[in-house]
Amino acid sequence: MISMDFLKQLNIETKNFGSSTGMRWAKTTTHGELKIHSPVDGQYIATVYQASEEDYNRLVTTAQEAFKYWRTVPAPKRGEIVRQIGNRLREYKDPLGKLVSYEMGKSLQEGWGEVQEMIDICDLAVGQSRQLYGFTMHSERPDHRMYDQYHPLGPVVTISSFNFPVAVWSWNAMIAAVCGDVNIWKPASKVPLTAIAVQHIISSVLSENKLPEGIFNLVIGKGSTIGEMILKDKRIPLVSLTGSTKVGKHAAEVISGRLGKYILELGGNNAIILTPGANLKMAIPAIVFGAVGTAGQRCTTTRRLIIHKSIFNKVRDGLIKAYSGLKIGTPLDEKNHMGPLIDKEAVEAFVSALERVKKEGGKVLFGGEKLTGNDYESDFYVRPALVEAENHYAIVQEETFAPILYLIKYDGDVQTAIDIQNDVVQGLSSSIFTDNLQEAETFLSHRGSDCGIANVNIGTSGAEIGGAFGGEKETGGGRESGSDAWKVYMRRQTNTINFGSQLPLAQGIKFDI
Repeated sequence: MISMDFLKQLNIETKNFGSSTGMRWAKTTTHGELKIHSPVDGQYIATVYQASEEDYNRLVTTAQEAFKYWRTVPAPKRGEIVRQIGNRLREYKDPLGKLVSYEMGKSLQEGWGEVQEMIDICDLAVGQSRQLYGFTMHSERPDHRMYDQYHPLGPVVTISSFNFPVAVWSWNAMIAAVCGDVNIWKPASKVPLTAIAVQHIISSVLSENKLPEGIFNLVIGKGSTIGEMILKDKRIPLVSLTGSTKVGKHAAEVISGRLGKYILELGGNNAIILTPGANLKMAIPAIVFGAVGTAGQRCTTTRRLIIHKSIFNKVRDGLIKAYSGLKIGTPLDEKNHMGPLIDKEAVEAFVSALERVKKEGGKVLFGGEKLTGNDYESDFYVRPALVEAENHYAIVQEETFAPILYLIKYDGDVQTAIDIQNDVVQGLSSSIFTDNLQEAETFLSHRGSDCGIANVNIGTSGAEIGGAFGGEKETGGGRESGSDAWKVYMRRQTNTINFGSQLPLAQGIKFDI
């Protein structure tokens, strides 16, 4: 029996409200309830009352007022608040990680890791708060100085997905906060309790610092109502959305219609290339973690393995052996490698994809069955599948959010493998295992991987927060987290100052009056 002490530690009640402006929660109970059950054991955890349209409008109005204050706070002082949030998250890493694992179904190690990711992005944002830099340029006009600078943008919305219920929100929220923006968070309806827990943690920091409500806001509601209101809301200058390509395309169309800004982190169909000289002792563990971590429900999950024919059989046999040793069960047991899928629909998608690939000519080499019996406390456990397939199969071209790894054989040089890798509509993460310098550099060159993330001798998942995260093509083109991704949360302004006594015009234009 799993102890639920972490719920009490995180102030999760049996009944919870779905809208908060920081220290105050709306009390709406008339717009539907989300009854949250754990995919781990099927047990009921708690209920969340969804926010109303009125709750949302009041929340945005409060956020607008908070922004007028927050943008005047010096950036390093904003960074100090984020530093305190990071420290408070350190105090709650254990219970929050357990809630992530229990509500979402990922392994406990991954749950703790996700909270650590939040802590890390807080650390990065604190440093960034002192480096919101612009550039100076030489003017062609005498006695003139030209430079650019960055200003806060306004209320920023993060719409997060179920697979990373807290980390991806923090990538956006902590960076936006030091940039001077206020935050509104709409979490996935499948995992709202982790968001409520984080809101409680942050609220304590805001209260201790006597900050106004509206700087960090939370709204839990239906996509068809609250979600659509967000997309259409001209008061929201930027929406960051993590989700499916279908949802992202709709969001882009609606937000573009009002000339708003957006960050889209959508589907991935990530591949690892194994060339003849690949170090398989390194590659096999990376492949297995990339394919079965989070039960294949990461946007960076390894979905395709492009293997040179000369080593195909060796790799296949090595993976079957590794998969045979995987421990599948409750993710709160640290001995287990993989927990359940998120829900019944995810299991159905897993089964359907395997049926489709077999019809197209694919061969299931290992796994692929639903797991039942006393060892599995819910109906959402599956055995991860290894499938021999070809890249052109329709199902291989799609992203199935489940632990299916397609083994694809290639014959030729590294460019042949790269062309296979790039021959999908998604472009998030990619990797190559090789000890050949020319192959590695070709993979990273202009004729190499067309993905936003390209790795050598590491897997496709497990990105560090210091780099910009995002992809190309139908992955959306957005960037979050590190590097210079902070700039999207600010408005850019070019300034020219004339410190002389004349008024020369650019391009040598004469205008005498």
